[in-house]
This record gives sequence, C-alpha cells and structure tokens, in this order.
Amino acid sequence: MDVMKSFSLEGRVALVTGAAYGIGFAIAEALAGAGAKIVFNCRSQENLDKALADYKAKGIDARGYIADVTKEDEVAELVAKIKKELGGVDILVNNAGIIKRIPMTEMSAEEFRQVVDIDLIGPFICAKAVIPGMIEKGHGKIINICSMMSELGRETVSAYAAAKGGLKMLTRNICSEYGGANIQCNGIGPGYIATPQTAPLRERQSDGSRHPFDQFIVAKTPAGRWGTPEDLMGPAVFLASDASDFVNGHVLYVDGGILAYIGKQP
Repeated sequence: MDVMKSFSLEGRVALVTGAAYGIGFAIAEALAGAGAKIVFNCRSQENLDKALADYKAKGIDARGYIADVTKEDEVAELVAKIKKELGGVDILVNNAGIIKRIPMTEMSAEEFRQVVDIDLIGPFICAKAVIPGMIEKGHGKIINICSMMSELGRETVSAYAAAKGGLKMLTRNICSEYGGANIQCNGIGPGYIATPQTAPLRERQSDGSRHPFDQFIVAKTPAGRWGTPEDLMGPAVFLASDASDFVNGHVLYVDGGILAYIGKQP
C-alpha cells in the first residue's frame, strides 16, 4: 500500500461551508493542496467576491455560490449545481457557524435559535443534501467542525455549547446510519485559534502585559500557545482522504492539549 497516496484528494470535490475566511478558508486551502476541487458558499455577494479574489491570490480555482445553510431549498439547489457542474460532492466540511457570547438569562430564545440554526441545523441540512449522492458514488466524507464546547461548558456560550454538543452527536449518528454505505462522518474540534475574530483577545494591554484572556488560554494549553488555522490543515486532509477510511464517528480535538489538562495549581 502506498501510504502517502492514500492522503491524495485528486479528483475529489469538496464543499466547505462558510469558507470565505478564517478556519474554513484554511481547510479549503489544505484540501485544494491535496488535489481537491473546492466549492464554498456565502450569504452575500460582497463576501463571495472578496473570497473568490482571496482564493485566486492563493492560486486556487475555487467556485463560490450564494446559499444559506439554514435554508433547505437553497442547499438543495447548491448541491444540484455542484453535481451538474463538477459531478457531485465527495467531501463535505460543515464549517459555517456563529457564536453569541451572552449570559443565558439575558439571551432571548430567538438568539438561542439563531445559533442552533446555523451551528447544528445547518450541518444537518447540508449532510442530508449530500448523502444520497455519496451513496450513489459509493463513498463520501463528512467533516463537522465541532468545538471544545462539544465537551465543556463556559460562561455566556449556552447556545453555542448546546449546538456543538449536538453536532458531536449528529456526527456519531451519521456514522451509525451511513457507515455501511462507505460514508465516514467525523468531527474536528478546534481549540482556541488565532484568527482576526479572536485578535482583540490577544492584544497587548497599555502596560505591555498580555490580555487576561490570552494569559488564561496560554496557561491552560500544554502547547503554551494559541492554535493557528494552519494547525487544522493536516487533520482536515486526513479526515477527507482514504487514509481515514476506518475512522468513523470520531471527533479529533486539535486543541494543543487543553481537554487533557487540569491546569497548574495557583
């Protein structure tokens, strides 16, 4: 067996939701580097145009479409277009997501539903849309972007933790239901990742000291640093490739060891 060849994604079509920037963009870049054809979605033309330019700058011939992952009809239309133009989805990465940091007693039911709609119901809708085509092809890979909050709770993230905990169980259930069709559904659980969205939490204070949250995360991480989007590239390629054909229903936590570590005594 050629082990390195088993990591190749040549000829595969990968749909990465919400891959206009950040973690999704890095994962799409990694899959493209392994040979996959990249398709992604955005909810606005402005974000789509910017993302297409960013992919082009990286030398990636990605295709982007307007689609909302919470709308079944829009997702069905997107998947139909991909099948017509590229031959169907081989790899689905459910990356699109949001977080609202609001104390639970101050959070409205509508705000809670919005997070669950995008972070949990969206992956359900997208997986439901691509699974029939994967069954037809005789293979498929689904990667759900979970979170450490699939395992832990924390202040102000009740909706996010509920959705990501549910996404972990959806991952296991897709494995249970469709593993016999040669579909592998696994998750990636990122730790705290240094992105533009988390930049304010890493800014130096006026006295030159680290932001209190930055200090907290580094102290809680055995690796002693924040993760980077690049840290997720290898795991994504592994879970999207034939190298992971007997890995199913698993969440791979890419967190620098946080979940394994109780922390130092004060």
